[in-house]
Amino acid sequence: FFCHLLFGVAALSRSLRMDAGNIPSIKSLLVLDSDGKRIISRYYKGEFASLAEETAFEKKLSDKTIRTNAKNEAEIVMFDNMVTVYRNSADVWFYVIGHHAENELILVAALTALYDALTSVLRQA
Repeated sequence: FFCHLLFGVAALSRSLRMDAGNIPSIKSLLVLDSDGKRIISRYYKGEFASLAEETAFEKKLSDKTIRTNAKNEAEIVMFDNMVTVYRNSADVWFYVIGHHAENELILVAALTALYDALTSVLRQA
């Protein structure tokens, strides 16, 4: 009985432990124009040391994804050891970037929320 109790407590403590890999998180949100230039961005993790590194990353990401047809649904790509989900609307590209082991469905949900919120706000303007 004591072994089963100890095993249960150990399993519970493992499940309650908040490891960074277990908590869904977003590294950055990007909105770029069709030339790969930043409209707006938000970086949540310290991946890049300077603005120049951020803009270089954004340009490389845009160059890789601009040729795809991601109008109606999100596309997923592994880029620079990060999972990136993206879609476009007219000449604007929306990106949600997460850790390489992040759940793509959570990132797609965040992308959909961002896209729907912005289209709703801009439709009313």
